[in-house]
Amino acid sequence: MILTDLHAQAPDRLTYQTVVRDTSGALVVNTSGILRLSVLQGGPSGTAVYTETQTTQTDGDGLLQTTLGSGTVTLGQLDTIDWSGGPYFLKVEVGPEGGTYVEAGVSQLLSVPYVLYSGRSGHVPLSVSESGD
Repeated sequence: MILTDLHAQAPDRLTYQTVVRDTSGALVVNTSGILRLSVLQGGPSGTAVYTETQTTQTDGDGLLQTTLGSGTVTLGQLDTIDWSGGPYFLKVEVGPEGGTYVEAGVSQLLSVPYVLYSGRSGHVPLSVSESGD
């Protein structure tokens, strides 16, 4: 029998995508701008514990895809958020380059980010037999 310590880590990033529309409901296609993403603790108007900005671009269908944790950090550290201290919410703001941010929505982060917390819960030694049993 072989005893092994297994350490697995999820990247400290969360994917995000949305379809961008203007105030009249028309798709905003092939347009660049600035996205500000904030993780709020406690509620939809809670305290920001992490904020970053990103230069982004929508595609021909108005789809914007990005990864929280890959932008320019302006507040906090994503990898040090205590996910057990939730609830947490993602606030999304958009704006043109050099312009003013407009809130695009706030939604609660549910189970996926809590996987990041479980990665800090320790490790469990595994027992693996040499015969594969």
